[in-house]
Amino acid sequence: MDTHYRDRRKIDPTRGATLADGSPNDNDRLEIGPTALALQEWATLGLIPPDLTAMRAFRHRRLVDAVNARGYGGVLMFDPLNIRYATDSTNMQLWNTHNAFRACLVCADGYMVIWDYKNAMFLSTFNPLVREQRSGADLFYFDRGDKIGPAADEFSAQVHDLIRAHSDGNMRLGVDKVMIHGLRALEARGFNVIPGEELTEKARAVKGPDEILAMRCASAACEIAVAEMERAAREGVPRGDMSENDIWAVLHAENIRRGGEWIETRLLSSGPRTNPWFQECGPRIVQNNEIVALDTDLVGAYGICVDISRTWWIGDAKPRPDMTEAMQIGVEHIRQNMAMLRPGVSMTELSQNCHRLPAKYQKLKYGCMMHGVGLCDEWPLIAYPDQMVPGAFDYVLEPGMCLCVEALISPEGGDFSIKLEDQVIITETGHENLTAYPFDPALMG
Repeated sequence: MDTHYRDRRKIDPTRGATLADGSPNDNDRLEIGPTALALQEWATLGLIPPDLTAMRAFRHRRLVDAVNARGYGGVLMFDPLNIRYATDSTNMQLWNTHNAFRACLVCADGYMVIWDYKNAMFLSTFNPLVREQRSGADLFYFDRGDKIGPAADEFSAQVHDLIRAHSDGNMRLGVDKVMIHGLRALEARGFNVIPGEELTEKARAVKGPDEILAMRCASAACEIAVAEMERAAREGVPRGDMSENDIWAVLHAENIRRGGEWIETRLLSSGPRTNPWFQECGPRIVQNNEIVALDTDLVGAYGICVDISRTWWIGDAKPRPDMTEAMQIGVEHIRQNMAMLRPGVSMTELSQNCHRLPAKYQKLKYGCMMHGVGLCDEWPLIAYPDQMVPGAFDYVLEPGMCLCVEALISPEGGDFSIKLEDQVIITETGHENLTAYPFDPALMG
């Protein structure tokens, strides 16, 4: 009887009008975000949530500066991750990845317009940096049938009017992932369409202070979820009735409970299904005294990707010597490669100077040595020496970049793999490993 109605409508009744990240402390708000559980866990860990207003302004400035540095009139984005970066709004993200109904234009003067689902244009109104909400960017056959062409013409006319008003008519336009009718309509309108992914990937590559705070929070939430998954596996597998899917479902549930959003893959496998790697989880019942390996590929709180990998030995016997040898080599591989990370080091140097795996692990090693991470796996890709393409990544690391350092130790023709991965921030003086999750002591020998 002592609880006030106004407090029942809050996400955190102990706070006032706003949460620690500056967003509305309102259960009925539009914008998605971390749950009370996540906020409580972060406070217990002493983590500071991001200032979302400052984070959004930083991202907007990165895009505007990138547009002007390249002499473009604007950047037109269809990729839902780029739209999330620009607007911090979401709308049916996974459906949007294969039905491109959203678009976002950032003009040279910073004016930002989003085209959204016609019944959902309100979803970005919480962000004042989004100056207009429109609809009509759905240039795919399911939505438009045999009349995509006229819809694309109308959409390109709107883009033209906006560029004329906010970019002095500069017709050099960066575009990331446009449908073919949209591309043809833009070019017919007179635009010089330039591949926009170079701009967006490099803008996103350097994280601001609040993005790094968001990543710290998301990383902590992910590791708590992984710990719950490991606990469930260690309790359930010895009973003989726990499948790979049962284990993976725990990660999904715990991610969502904390305000996480989705998981990009299903990369968990057990026993002989770990080799070759990339078999996704299925109905196989995990046996006692087997390896379980996983790669989170998790889009967590604030839309931040936490991409870490661990391999566990689950059982009461000891793992085989070849397994502990592979685990020790995997840990050494990550640590030696991570030790090279600092501002100013070239991506080519990283490839050329990396830790060399023994010959028996070369053929099935991972597809890259490191990769960028932010809202998803991002630019750059740091290749192994035998996979380098000269000129593809002639750049240096900068403070604020975030990289995932990979290791896949997989003997050719073997019956197991060891998958490990840590997530790292490049600092002003070196690097910081955000990943605190321990390596399995049984496999470490």
